[in-house]
This record gives sequence, structure tokens and C-alpha cells, in this order.
Amino acid sequence: MKRFFFLFIGLCGFLLQPSRLQAQSNVIDEVIWVVGDDAIFLSDVENWRLQLQMDGQRLPGDPNCVLPEQLAIQKLFLHQAKLDSVEISDSEIFPLVERYINYYLSMTGGSQEKLEEYVNKPLSAFREEIRTREKEKETINKVKQGLIGNIKITPSDVRSFYKRIPEDSLPYISTSVEVEIITIEPKVALEEIDDIKSRLRNYTDQVTSGKMQFATLARMYSDDKESAPRGGELGFVGKTTLLPEFAAVAFDLNDPKRVSRIVETEYGYHIIQLIEKRGDRINVRHILIRPHITPDEISTATLKLDSIRNDIVGGKFTFEEGATYISFDKDTRNNRGLMVNTLNANNPNPTPRTGTSRFEMSELPPEIAKMINTMKVDEISKPFSMINSKQKEVVAIVKLKSKVEGHKASLSEDFQALKGMVEDEKQQEILDNWIAKKQKETYIRINDNWKNCDFERDGWLQK
Repeated sequence: MKRFFFLFIGLCGFLLQPSRLQAQSNVIDEVIWVVGDDAIFLSDVENWRLQLQMDGQRLPGDPNCVLPEQLAIQKLFLHQAKLDSVEISDSEIFPLVERYINYYLSMTGGSQEKLEEYVNKPLSAFREEIRTREKEKETINKVKQGLIGNIKITPSDVRSFYKRIPEDSLPYISTSVEVEIITIEPKVALEEIDDIKSRLRNYTDQVTSGKMQFATLARMYSDDKESAPRGGELGFVGKTTLLPEFAAVAFDLNDPKRVSRIVETEYGYHIIQLIEKRGDRINVRHILIRPHITPDEISTATLKLDSIRNDIVGGKFTFEEGATYISFDKDTRNNRGLMVNTLNANNPNPTPRTGTSRFEMSELPPEIAKMINTMKVDEISKPFSMINSKQKEVVAIVKLKSKVEGHKASLSEDFQALKGMVEDEKQQEILDNWIAKKQKETYIRINDNWKNCDFERDGWLQK
């Protein structure tokens, strides 16, 4: 999914393999494949291999065979993109690049210097590598989508697919559930809010007076565990990606030496410092303080929600009505309490359930999964506390709306899942045929030292 280039590590690992060096005629880098007018270098393969290792991904076979072949396929698609004048604007790629940079900064404790030492290059050069790679990836996806088009799958296609699968090879469909939820946020004491604001004003005074750097205070005190290691830095973002109340203050900042007023959001209380503006995007630091919820406040909220549960069970109103008019959960309130599976929603390869109301048990928040594990359909849980998606402690009750036990796929119960498999198969067939055609039309040369491979596809070794 992600492919960053860690050249420094790659060369260190490479230099520790003398036999490999000897086999490659004692050169650090060389052209190992040529596809059309494009070359694939040994360093390309090493960088990708080491990145996959960092991500914990295993390859099905020898990396020195699998990776050059995959890079060659990418070259075929990129050549087609040139012919078709497919273009991806930098504005489409920019947010993704910054997200990746921020992710790797977090892995080095927020230190730019450590990251630059790690990749053995300036951050600007590293960012450009990521930009180029992500732009190529999106270009390839656009070409593929143009080739695949809108495939029409008929019920007869699905039935034929199902009939030709041997009984013992039928896919296993994991247990899935639909869950409705009502939450209540415990009331925070005014003394706690006053204390938080006093602390944030103190941090502001320390920055303004020059006693402390904003980034240092963020690392020490911010409750945003993702940005705190980076000194509170969020990376370049557009206005629509931020909460409205946060964006209104952040985009109004003009002086990097000043600190914003205190901003309240659903996450807690913030102060913000401008780093840089670029057109309609902004990079800021922030310090977040979340209110501390006491056991007494949890107990009060639990009693209130228990009373609401009793009213639902007693027939005064439905669970769905309670979720619509009582629940604090904005993500589900307009959906009558029904939870939607957003797990890996930003992943380029999301799960088939992403965006639906179906969850596997492992995809649910652990507190909810534990609660519904022994519940029956239409049963309503007792109140329990949990940490919500905003990292707030809340009290909740859940209703198990539906449950489908794990089973081997059947045509009657799993038609949509099977339809998706047929679509994937047909799409892959179109792409496979296209690649085979391009192999015949494109000049391909492979270095003699890299030919002895059991390639996934025929057609690379041209006569």
C-alpha cells in the first residue's frame, strides 16, 4: 500500500552482503531491467524491498524476482498514461504526501533531524520522492480504472461463479453484526474547565515571554498523542479537513510568534500557533488538553443512561428514537443510532465492509465487541463506559440489530459478497489481458544476472 524509499538503510543492508555484491560485478547501482524507454535500477528494488520489510509485509517469493516484475508492470501503465495524457494534479497528492511525512516524523519522535539522518537526505528531497511515487501510483490507478470501466455483473454471472467453486474451496464468510448505539458524555465540572484554561493561558505566557518553545510544551503536555511527538505539528491541511471552530481560529492567524486564543472543540481545549501558510493550506502546531472525567461523573451519566434504557425496554420510545434525540454521538445520531464501518476508510485498499453497517467482531471498538459477544438480536445492553472515536470517555448502551454467524459462502445469504468476487475476477482478467498485450508490444530487456526467475507472468523474456 505504502512504498517509501529508505536509501540509507538499503545501502547498509546491501553492503553487508558481499556475495550479492560479487554477483552484481561490484557495483552499488546498475540498470537491471529496461521497459520501453524506462530503466529499472537495482536501488529501486532495494529501496522497495526494505520498505516492505519495515511495513512488516512479506512477499510470495524471491524479492529479486517479484519486485522487478512489479516495477516493470508499473512502467507499462505509466507509459500508457503518457499516451492517454492522464494527469494527476499536485493538489490531489499534496494532502497524502503531508500525511505520510507526518507519519514518519512520528516514528522518529517528531524529530526532523532524526528522520533526515534515517533516510540520509534532506526532508525536502524525501518529500519530493514521496510526491513522485504517490503521483505515479494515482496515475496508474486512473489508467486501470479507464481500462476496467463499469463492469456489469448479472445474477447469472454470480450463479456460474458459485457453481464452479468446489465445495471444499468455498470462501468463509466471517461472523458479522450490525450495532446501534446511544452515548452520553459525562458532565465536566466547571472547576476542571477553569483549571484547563488556566494551564493553557500559562503555556501561552511562557511562549510569548520566550521562556519555552511552543513545540516543547506540546511534546510535554498535549493530549493529542499523534501530534505531540512532532511538537504539536499537524502538517499542511485545507480548511475543510479541520473542525470548523478550530479552522476558523487557525486560518485567522498571521504571526508565527503569537499564540491563538483558547479554542473549544469536541476533542477538548486547544491553543494554536501558526507555522506556515501556503495558498489555501496551513501548517500549525497545537496543544490539546482533554477534560478529566471523575468516577462520580461517570456514575451520574451511567444512572441517567440506565433510566433511558429502562424507558426503551418499557416501550416509552424506541432505541432508534432515543439515538436520534438523546445520543451525544454525532456520527450515528442522524443514522438512528446505526454504526457505520469506517475502519481503514482512508486506506487505499479498504475492507469490503468499509462504508457499510456490517462489522466483523474484530472491527468493533473492544468495549462494544465484548458487550455484544453474548447478546441476542434486538437485546439492549446495560450501560458501560468506553473511549469513543474522539478519545473521550463516554457512557453507552448498544443494541444488537442483526448477526450473521460465520459460515461458508452460500448463494442465498452472500450474494453481494460473491458479486464482489466476480467483479474482482473480471477486472483482474481485463488487466491481465492488457498486460500480456503490452508485453508483446514493448521493448523489454533484462540483465543476465536477473533472468533466472520464475516470473508470475510469461512474456518478459523476449526472443
